[in-house]
Amino acid sequence: MKKLIALSCAAFLGLGSAAVFADDDVSSAEAAKLVEEGKIKALDSLEEKALSVKGGQITDRDLEHEYGRYIYKLDIRADDGTDWDIDIDANTGEVLKTEQDD
Repeated sequence: MKKLIALSCAAFLGLGSAAVFADDDVSSAEAAKLVEEGKIKALDSLEEKALSVKGGQITDRDLEHEYGRYIYKLDIRADDGTDWDIDIDANTGEVLKTEQDD
């Protein structure tokens, strides 16, 4: 019985800590407020940067708060038909990830 309780507690704590590191989508209203406050750059100012990394067309865009910072996540369909994920730090404009979609 003690082992069952210990395993249950461990599982519960594991789920709780995973929630702390989960991605949080940011609403468009909250994003506008963050831009106005100067905490992040406007997405349209960074879309050109993403397209310079991988030319094509942006098919999806999200702003997420993860690991203590805001990140724009852009999906790009390249001119050759491949799909790419580009992550950009919303505050600094640094390209954090360029990865081809499976």
